[in-house]
Amino acid sequence: MSREETSVCVTGASGFVGSQIVADLLEMGYKVRGTVRQPEDREKYKFLFDLPGADENLSLHPGQLLEEGCFKEAMEGCKYCIHTASPYALDVEDPQKDLVDPAVEGTQNVLQCALETGIARVVVTSSMAAITDEPQSEQVLTEDDWNEKSSLDRNPYYFSKVEAERAAWKFADEHDELSVVVINPFLIVGPSITPSLNTSNEIFVDLLGGEYPGIINLTWGMVDVRDVSEAHIRAMENDDAQGRFICVEHTVSMKEVVELLSDEGYGEDHKIPNLNMACTAGDYAVRLFSYFQPSGTGTYLRTHIGKTPNFDSSKSREVLDLNYRPTKQSILDTLEDLQRWGHLN
Repeated sequence: MSREETSVCVTGASGFVGSQIVADLLEMGYKVRGTVRQPEDREKYKFLFDLPGADENLSLHPGQLLEEGCFKEAMEGCKYCIHTASPYALDVEDPQKDLVDPAVEGTQNVLQCALETGIARVVVTSSMAAITDEPQSEQVLTEDDWNEKSSLDRNPYYFSKVEAERAAWKFADEHDELSVVVINPFLIVGPSITPSLNTSNEIFVDLLGGEYPGIINLTWGMVDVRDVSEAHIRAMENDDAQGRFICVEHTVSMKEVVELLSDEGYGEDHKIPNLNMACTAGDYAVRLFSYFQPSGTGTYLRTHIGKTPNFDSSKSREVLDLNYRPTKQSILDTLEDLQRWGHLN
């Protein structure tokens, strides 16, 4: 069956990752059936309908993570499903209700609907949060690693990703007829199809808006949203793609990001931090400061300050044949895009 004859369901089609996948699938000739919360509000999703190929090949359908069976409408007639819909927030009032339940039950709901509608393969968007919640500089993370430390009280968002992915693999083990593949990206950055400011790109807005008291000792693994989209689609199309795939290009410290912002002239009109706190005393100060922050932010700071994640992304490069964009270029593209959408004042 050719791409032009193949339909793909994309859950969370209006999100940062989901909308990029929709755009790429349409460009490749696929028919796309996306799920959103209010499909009847065509103006709200104008940015999707404005995509090349959307007039002929895009339709939107209702998709509520906790509404049992609601994804069947979108999945009817589809060969594949790419499941990106999941809550993303560090700080919430009720971690079980706001993060874990939607992530876990939503994944189970999607997989059950896929099974009942004859979907051949589901590609699930997980996260490096399911692999570790406290990277150790001396450990090289691989697809065999699992985050065993997170809980409702410690990095609850990370815990939700662990529980959701474990639920996906449990479902796959119980239903051999449904093929499941999982993508585990690090911090996703890059230009956005959607006008909404996503949480990961907001880091740059905060760095330019004076939200940080200084340059603190944080190091992120980063990957471009366009590469993450490509990983999902290649995992969907390639029968040899099995299991999990770490997706990350490189690590970059806050100090390196600030230096790049300064070199590119962003310091002239914005409030980038200049006090270097990336030292032992600075780490101590950040840990102390973390106890005065909301719980999710506080535990994130305490488990990541002074830590440099190491990883092996060779599986995604070899099996999915990914050639990642350089992190520096992704950051510059992100900044240009944030200006385009008016997020940098």
